[in-house]
Amino acid sequence: MFNIGDFARHGRVSVRMLRHYDAIGLLRPARVDPVSSYRFYEAGQLARLNRIIALKDLGFTLQQVQAVLDEQVGAEELRGMLRLRRAELAAAMAADARRLAHVEARLRTIESEGRMPADDVVVKSIPAVRVAELTGVAASYRPEDIGPVIGPLYDELCRRLVAAGVGPFGPGIAYYADAPGDGEAVLVHAAMTVTVDPAAGYDFEIVDLPAIGTAATVVHRGSMDGIMPTVQTLARWTDGNGYRSTGYARELYLECPDDRDKWVTEIQEPVTKA
Repeated sequence: MFNIGDFARHGRVSVRMLRHYDAIGLLRPARVDPVSSYRFYEAGQLARLNRIIALKDLGFTLQQVQAVLDEQVGAEELRGMLRLRRAELAAAMAADARRLAHVEARLRTIESEGRMPADDVVVKSIPAVRVAELTGVAASYRPEDIGPVIGPLYDELCRRLVAAGVGPFGPGIAYYADAPGDGEAVLVHAAMTVTVDPAAGYDFEIVDLPAIGTAATVVHRGSMDGIMPTVQTLARWTDGNGYRSTGYARELYLECPDDRDKWVTEIQEPVTKA
């Protein structure tokens, strides 16, 4: 037998944790000295301890762990619990990966400050255009909030356009507006240029986007996750050349291959002389 300290070392856990497991009935000592109250464990109990730690690391509560180990949970229910936890872990990993990508984008923004030549910005007028669109709401105008909304909107819009027999269509144009209320939420319009007239029965909207009389434009090359350096270069140019923004920029997707790092997007910021 092992005393509690030796058993804790062999199990790579703390004595405090073993005492807690004893208190809640999750892992009782094999024997407790009636005089000294010292706890003693058998080597065979390491197997149960290993299962406790593994299930806890998977995110199960100690109550769930006890139910599993005491066979109060059937095999099918346990498989369901494990599948659910796997999905939760995968979602958390994806969220962490997105968060890391946004941190890297911010770092690139800082590193590239002032590097983009001013002559990359072109002032021009943008003609009116007819689009088919779907609309959603993003929590804010930050790229990390826009991306998860606009991607599925475009996938669904293209599916509906094909199903409706509307074509040819493209390129895509994304534009934004403040959502109702006082928060940071924005309306996300995922649009594709079309030549058809509005008609009843479409499960998408046909909208005529108005012309932009004066727009400061710049071409962004690469994934939209890395849009911040381009956007902030445009902002600095606008301020430095006596203009002010009059609304959200449009995004004209000129080239959208499967490799997002090879995307080409024109940012069109409506401006006026300050």
